[in-house]
Amino acid sequence: MLGSDICSVFSDVQLTAFTLKDFDITDLDASVSAIRKIKPDYVVHTAAYTNVDGSEQSPDKAYLVNGIGTRNITMACEETGCPIIYISSDYVFDGTKNEPYNEWDMPNPINHYGMSKLLGERYVTSLTNRFYIVRTSWLYGKKGKNFVDTISRLLRERDEIDVVTDQAGSPTYTLDLAKKLKELLTKGYGTYHITNSSYCSWYEFAVEIARLQSSNAEIRQTTSDIFKLPARRPSFSVLNNTMLRLEGIKEARPWKAALKDYLSH
Repeated sequence: MLGSDICSVFSDVQLTAFTLKDFDITDLDASVSAIRKIKPDYVVHTAAYTNVDGSEQSPDKAYLVNGIGTRNITMACEETGCPIIYISSDYVFDGTKNEPYNEWDMPNPINHYGMSKLLGERYVTSLTNRFYIVRTSWLYGKKGKNFVDTISRLLRERDEIDVVTDQAGSPTYTLDLAKKLKELLTKGYGTYHITNSSYCSWYEFAVEIARLQSSNAEIRQTTSDIFKLPARRPSFSVLNNTMLRLEGIKEARPWKAALKDYLSH
């Protein structure tokens, strides 16, 4: 999702969009060879294993892709002398703060997915000085499986839907994130949080999706323990876009405005 929107937003520059067909990021030699050949000015590292429950059931896969894969891309960037923009996650936090997390708050993942993304962050910060770590949350976009499309499908198929109320975050449209990444590249290196502004629960998110689509389906409130998923989720993983504001970059639009735009196309 994010990669395709980055291609769209960065269409005014010469861009090489790598896929798994080009090389496997878990292969160090292949990663270094591919990036050395291109000699890019920047590398935006969006490749990841994002299946949260799958990471709990097969943690080695998550650590291999999100940890070792990120190490390999960082090493390739360092050898080539170009900065890396690493896309990380709100799941590096445990969700117990009960107020938005700042960039300097201490990470404390509660599942293997969050740990694997934090491992990626640690490889980035230890292997290069030229980096942007960008934590984001609850992504949705035109190309890829996401909550908005899933709820939209369920609204067509069912009269009732159960959605959890005990997890809060900031839904983020990948197009908006891509636009902010472009602005970020004019600023100093470091760790940044980038999401659409304001936040909601998954239940409130689903209710807004239904409202925008004029659905008559009933959306019922429930809690996470009902679903008995393999991975624990942080209850409040809202990210404060503090560093973005301090660097003079306007925050992305409110999540409701972004959602309306997404559903209208």
